[in-house]
Amino acid sequence: MLSCMRTTLNVDDGLLQEAKRRAVEEQRTLTSLVEEGLRRVLAPAPARGERIRLPTFRGDGTQPGVDLADWESVQQAAYADEEAAYRSAAPSAAS
Repeated sequence: MLSCMRTTLNVDDGLLQEAKRRAVEEQRTLTSLVEEGLRRVLAPAPARGERIRLPTFRGDGTQPGVDLADWESVQQAAYADEEAAYRSAAPSAAS
């Protein structure tokens, strides 16, 4: 059986409004949002020196023409889509 305790907290008005907005966006109760936050804060931290397992993904290697030893080629590949989108959205000099 789940036991719950009713309590009163003084919370900064801006923080409370932001929390209420987030709860509405996520279609959940403010109570569940606050409980999740408390669980995260109170969760035990990994012991010093304990390994944290990070997710890894398989891939097909690097893109053609990208040399991982050459930072400029890595940067160009990483930002190529953003640069193309920026250029297509920017007004042309002829206009």
